[in-house]
Amino acid sequence: MGRIVVTEFVSLDGVIEDPGGSEDFKHSAWSFEVDRGDEGNQFKLDETLESEALLLGRVTYEGFAQAWPSRDGEFADKFNGMPKYVVSSTLANPEWNNSTVLSGDLTEDVSKLKQDVDGDIVVHGSAQLVQALVERDLVDELRLMVFPVVLGAGKRLFGDTTGKKRLRLADSRTVGDGVTILTYEPADEEAKG
Repeated sequence: MGRIVVTEFVSLDGVIEDPGGSEDFKHSAWSFEVDRGDEGNQFKLDETLESEALLLGRVTYEGFAQAWPSRDGEFADKFNGMPKYVVSSTLANPEWNNSTVLSGDLTEDVSKLKQDVDGDIVVHGSAQLVQALVERDLVDELRLMVFPVVLGAGKRLFGDTTGKKRLRLADSRTVGDGVTILTYEPADEEAKG
């Protein structure tokens, strides 16, 4: 059985927009301004190597599809080789290898994906998708790499929900120059959907 794992670079004020510098955002590449250290880099590598598939929103997918196929190395090889699922009502012919478009009911599509994939199905970026997954209680684990910076503007990780979403802190550690890695799970098993 698969697990939906959301992983995000996030500022102290909840912004997840353009941490890597590929978009037109006034604070573009903000995550590179703080060193996450060897331990933080290893965390991201291990997370990727332990992933079985990617689940992405269209905008994040298109950015990744433009960047990753031309890269090499252990991280890039894993990203390029594993199955990728993109939630979109507008993308018809994804060109990045091993990509499948999910354009139906999100809850049904993700529930089926969790049945079909054994292991971690990891969501990077994809703010709108993450908010929809949180709203539908489809997230099994939330990994936040919190950078000690306040950006003041930008797309936020969490949007409005119809109800309270209680989480349990499963792990925390500080790496590099004050970057905190927080791992959360739903507070009760029934919330997982």
